[in-house]
Amino acid sequence: MRKVLIFALCVLASSALVKAQSLCFDFTGKSKEAGAVKVTAQTTFDKEKGYGYDLGTSWDGKANKPFFFSVNVPDGNYRVTVELGSDSEAASTTVRAESRRLFVENRATKKGESVTETFIVNKRNPNLPGGKKVSNKEREANKMNWDDKLTLEFNGATPRVRSVKIERDDKVPTIFLCGNSTVTDYNAEPYASWGQMITRWFDDGVAIANYAESGLCANTFISQRRLDKMLSVMKRGDWVMVEFGHNDQKQNRTGNGAYYLFAYSIKQFIDEAGKKGAKVILVTPTRRRQFDNNGKVRDTHEDYPQAIKDIAKRENLAVIDLQDMTKTLIEAYGEQESTHLYTHYPKGTWEGQTTELKDNTHFNTFGAYEVAKCVLEGIKKANLPFAKNIRAEFPGFNPAAPDKFADFNWNISPLTEVGKPKGS
Repeated sequence: MRKVLIFALCVLASSALVKAQSLCFDFTGKSKEAGAVKVTAQTTFDKEKGYGYDLGTSWDGKANKPFFFSVNVPDGNYRVTVELGSDSEAASTTVRAESRRLFVENRATKKGESVTETFIVNKRNPNLPGGKKVSNKEREANKMNWDDKLTLEFNGATPRVRSVKIERDDKVPTIFLCGNSTVTDYNAEPYASWGQMITRWFDDGVAIANYAESGLCANTFISQRRLDKMLSVMKRGDWVMVEFGHNDQKQNRTGNGAYYLFAYSIKQFIDEAGKKGAKVILVTPTRRRQFDNNGKVRDTHEDYPQAIKDIAKRENLAVIDLQDMTKTLIEAYGEQESTHLYTHYPKGTWEGQTTELKDNTHFNTFGAYEVAKCVLEGIKKANLPFAKNIRAEFPGFNPAAPDKFADFNWNISPLTEVGKPKGS
C-alpha cells in the first residue's frame, strides 16, 4: 500500500495552524472528520490564518456563483478529496485548482446525495535551494501556479461542496510538463491549453506539474531555471513531457535551428531528467490554424517536428505526434468551424476586450479540451505506464471525428485577461 505523508490543520486560540493528521475543512457544519475546521461565509483568507475564501469571493452555501478557497501549504503534491452535494437540492459542481486546472467537470448530484472525488494537485513557488528563484515572467506574478497557496475553484451551475480534505503525497509519480503558450496553465479566460485540461482525465495515481509558460523556447525554459526547479523536486519514476517548436523556430541567430541549439537543449532535458531516474516523452508542436487553397492545414513549423522525431528515435524515447493529430482535428472541423478551437471572439465578448480576438495559434477552452484528448490518445498509443491512470470514464478520442462545439459546457471562471499570450 502506498504510504502517504499526511498533514492536518487544527485551529488554536492564536489562530495558528499546526501539523497533525489531515487538512480538513467543513463547509456545512456536518462533517464527521475529526479536527475538521468549520468554514463560514466569513472565513476569508489571510496569512495569519493560512486558509479561507480567496480572490474577493465567498460562499454562503446557497449562492450559484463560483468561489475560490485557498490553503497555505509547502511545495509538493497533494491528494485532494472533495465531498460534493446538498441535502436540500440537486446540484452540478465543477472543481479546478491553481491556474484553472480542470479536475471535476459538471459533477451532478441528486437532492440529498453525497459524492466524493479525489485528485492530485501539484503546488509550487519559485524558490530554489540556495536562495535562487525561477525567473518568472512579469505576467506570472499573479498566477496561482507560483505562490504559497493551494487554491481550489468551485464552479458550476449549482456548486455545492460539503467538505475538502488535503493530504500531502510524496510517493505519487509526477508528470512534469515543459512547453510554451500551447501547453501552459492560463490563469484567466478566455485562453487555455491542453496542459490544464489533461488533469481532468487522470486519477489520483499520478500528479501533473505544468511548468510551461507563454513565449518560451527549449533553451529559455532552461535559462529561466524552470528545469532547475523541476530537478530540485524530481524523483525516480517521474516523467517529463516536452513540447517546444513554436517559438524556437523564430530564433534566427547563427547556431540556432532545429538540429543545433534546439536539439542540444532537448538533449539537456533528457540527460538531466535521466540522472534523476525520470524518463522524457517528446511531443511535436500543435498546428497553427492556417489553411492552403485546398482546405488543408499548412505545415508552418519547418523541420522542428521532424527533429523531435529524430531525437526520440536516437534516444529511444516515446513521441506523441500532436503535429499530426491537430492537423487531423482542425481539418475535421474545416476552415470555418475550426475557429471554435481558437480564441476567436467579437469585440466586447469579455470584460476589458476592446478589439476583436482573432488568434490562430492559441486555443480557447474548447480547443484545449480537444487537444488534451489528443494527448491522451498519444499516451495510450505509446503504451506509456501511466496510461493505466487515465480514468475509465475517458471515452477515447478520434481527432477525425471530434466533439461538437455546441455540446461543450464550460463554466466560465470569474477571472479574465484578454491580452494575447507571447508567441505566435
